[in-house]
Amino acid sequence: MGFMKKVFANTRKPQGFIGKMMAKGMNGGDHKRLANWGFSHVTFRGDEQAADLGCGGGANVMRLLQKIPNGTVKGLDYSEVSVAISRETNEAEIAKGRCEILQGNVMDLPFADESFDVVTAFETIYFWPDLNKSFSEVFRTLKSGGFFMITNESDGKNEKSLKWLDMIDGMRIYTADDLQKVLADAGFTDIEIYDEVEKDRLCVVAQKA
Repeated sequence: MGFMKKVFANTRKPQGFIGKMMAKGMNGGDHKRLANWGFSHVTFRGDEQAADLGCGGGANVMRLLQKIPNGTVKGLDYSEVSVAISRETNEAEIAKGRCEILQGNVMDLPFADESFDVVTAFETIYFWPDLNKSFSEVFRTLKSGGFFMITNESDGKNEKSLKWLDMIDGMRIYTADDLQKVLADAGFTDIEIYDEVEKDRLCVVAQKA
């Protein structure tokens, strides 16, 4: 494997020293701007129980904690490196009992039925091996009236972003139509699409009735 391909492979599952740098890098820059854009499409009461899946370096767990000062957030990632860095990022709130970071699989979430008001997934579903099963798991763990927000840095329409498919094994980029179908099949309703083609980014918000 070439050096650059080895580096970008860590976007899927950060490992080792390169993985640590990758996970920390996910907490700022363009990732921060994309996350803030995604969050601009939803509102919070402030006391929600939330989960961030594929939590990476933990910055979006931290943002959720800030938006729900009277709520709790659980982060989940299948990378041991990401879990460790996310715990460092959210150390203070973990100590307060408002946050927990777990290692786990999105196709078999370690949460009870109807645990959450909000579930988020930022720049991660590209790597979920079975989208149907994963979205069904999200649906199971959401409370009635809760929502699932997906935010991606590609909307699947810009050919420039498709170059990543050659660089990162196992990656898949989805269009809004792709996601709408899988979400509907999982039982979600009131699916809202925010697709900015010119900026090549996509946010989808789906509710559980």
